[in-house]
Amino acid sequence: MWMNSHILFKIIIIIFFSFASTNGESVARLIKADGVVYLKRLGMQTYSEVAQIGTSINNGDAIKVGDYGFAAIIFIDDRSVVKIKPNSQFEIMDTKNTRSVNIEFGTILNKIEKENRTKTFRVVSPVSVASVKGTEFAAMINPSGVDQFIGKEGLFDVFNSVSGQTVSVGPGQKALSGSSGSLMQAPANANEYPIDPELEQNIDESKKPSEREELDDIKENIDNSKIEDNKTDADENILEKSEDNSTDNNNLDSNSKPDSEAPSAPKKPFGMGLGIGSATLDGTLYNQLALRPEINFAGIGIGLDLVVYMDNEGNIRQDEWDFEKDPDLIYDKILYIKYGEKTSPFWAKYGSIENMTLGQGGLMKGYSNMMEFPSVRRVGVNTGFNIGSVGGELFLSNVKDFSRGGTIMGLRAQYKISDALPITIGLNYISDANMFSSMKDKDGDSFPDIFDDFPLDSTLWNDTDGDGWADPGHGNSVPDSLIDIDADGDNIVDVNDDSVLIKAIPFSINDNKASVSAWSFDISYPVLSSKMISLTVFTEFNSLSFPEIVTANESSDTLFYRPKRSGTGTTIPGLRSKLFGLLDVSLEYRAISGSYVPQFFDQSYDLNRIVSISQGANTIIKTKDMSIFSEYDDSWTSSGLYGSASMNIFNLLNFNASYASMTADSIEYNSFNSVLVLNTDNIPKLSVATAFYQRNNDKDPFDFKNPSENTVLGYRVGYEMSKGVSLIWEYSEFYRDNGSGELEPVKQTKVETAFSF
Repeated sequence: MWMNSHILFKIIIIIFFSFASTNGESVARLIKADGVVYLKRLGMQTYSEVAQIGTSINNGDAIKVGDYGFAAIIFIDDRSVVKIKPNSQFEIMDTKNTRSVNIEFGTILNKIEKENRTKTFRVVSPVSVASVKGTEFAAMINPSGVDQFIGKEGLFDVFNSVSGQTVSVGPGQKALSGSSGSLMQAPANANEYPIDPELEQNIDESKKPSEREELDDIKENIDNSKIEDNKTDADENILEKSEDNSTDNNNLDSNSKPDSEAPSAPKKPFGMGLGIGSATLDGTLYNQLALRPEINFAGIGIGLDLVVYMDNEGNIRQDEWDFEKDPDLIYDKILYIKYGEKTSPFWAKYGSIENMTLGQGGLMKGYSNMMEFPSVRRVGVNTGFNIGSVGGELFLSNVKDFSRGGTIMGLRAQYKISDALPITIGLNYISDANMFSSMKDKDGDSFPDIFDDFPLDSTLWNDTDGDGWADPGHGNSVPDSLIDIDADGDNIVDVNDDSVLIKAIPFSINDNKASVSAWSFDISYPVLSSKMISLTVFTEFNSLSFPEIVTANESSDTLFYRPKRSGTGTTIPGLRSKLFGLLDVSLEYRAISGSYVPQFFDQSYDLNRIVSISQGANTIIKTKDMSIFSEYDDSWTSSGLYGSASMNIFNLLNFNASYASMTADSIEYNSFNSVLVLNTDNIPKLSVATAFYQRNNDKDPFDFKNPSENTVLGYRVGYEMSKGVSLIWEYSEFYRDNGSGELEPVKQTKVETAFSF
């Protein structure tokens, strides 16, 4: 049966992803070159070639224009012209049906001819895609993560790759596209269209370097620190809000089940899932084809994730299948391997971990290591035992993190006194040995990508003047021929320069550790236990501790400081009840002191362990606790009630909701979360139907007519087009300040075709 699935997989790949490669052919020529203009040929690591008028531009080549230059290229086939303003950098990628200008930052003016066109012209940034057939427009790509597109003639479409939204732009109009997913169309003033670089008269000729200086000494001075982080202020606000909201978020998930639930019905020996949709990886939008077979035998379950990603040009992403280069990729094809259930004498699971809760959930509730899947694939471990009155559990969020200083680890030990006196005592311990291990580091040199000027080269990291040549000080492994002779870009060769100011050694994950440890003690007692009604009383004491961290590199230019924090949270009492098999209810009285937040290790913990903030030329990083607790005073206290309820109505409808009311210094904070799930088994043509509403730390979370920045809502609906084939529609909405004090909705939509066998 597996062989048949393997053959089917190959057939589908051949049918869906056949394409023709055209890399390396000449597609354009340089017709204007003034000031500092460099080329980086396909396959090269640096901009090592000085551009000359008439130079052939090949498919896959990249162009960089410095602070005092401009350039223009003309495409050979249709005579379309792209003019490049100062301080710009982009790459040309040509396929059979599309032509893409992949711009990292800068400003370009595009005059795309309609006649003789055989390809769709696209301007692609880390955030947006502008597609045209023939028109004249400008693209301004800001390193902060806000793109502008202004139309002069004709029509073109702008697509935001974060939210999936699309707008059309005509003459005299503009589109603003942000890294937070925002996309809006608005009128453009006449003076907003960039001036043609050939017509600009405001360039100080005295500052332009001579041609001889270009060829011999100069390296353009592009401040790469501007592009270390492409998050907008809106993005940061959203992150901070999500972290604040974690205080009372119950992390309700439509697919979650309590640990005490009876084992599910026996699994079929083999199942197959097929998904076709889209995914964003490393800032690029890909079409996705996924085969997810499931095998169950002798109590062992195996789930595989066989996914192929294809970009809009028809190119298949090879990173996930290059086993010769990285044999560990085979582990990424394993979605999970499991044995037994949590009620079994012994059980274990490897791979995906979802809805992880320890004890009563005061520290860890609903954690998932799949929040960034598939762009980030974490491999977790969850195992435990139940022997008589003694039980134990071990949890590791990602075994891959051991090489980066550690992982999130959870331990639980519990003891039930006796069947006659069924009091259960539990002790839990959770630690994150290094919160910095969540920072992306593609080349594995311990320097996170946001600080690494060479994120794909483990031997290089600093490039002060941004010219593509490494600074001195990279060690003996780098030959002198690859070292910049003018590292600070002041047009003076370093050997003749009395004062060379270059970057310090970047922030290192290996040299900087930010840990958090927590422990809790809980006692539970089942007061009533019957088929009609059950009642459990529990209490829990939780403690969070954040050690002080002061780190700096040898040059004292990189600094990280976190003050020592700690806090406790107590639940006395806590009640859980099941009524008539329909309603589950819980009620807690919470008392919080110092730097403690309930469910600190929540569902989205991996997303906000570390938050990066761009402030001018600097990039600031904060741990989750630093974002939540802006004050360093551990004397802060609050108290209040927390309640939750879940209802199953005749196996037709599931409803989950939670409400919290906390008071601190006479200020009241209220939170409400809800999830609605329909059982679609008996509803024709409906394969899935869920909806959710969340509003945390708000004065009135039930004021539905006046949403706040803390409001998040959405739904997921599936329409069954035929047996085993469903069209899935997902929608979510939240609100943010538009900069003028008014809230505007941010809407995100996703459509996917799902197959099941």
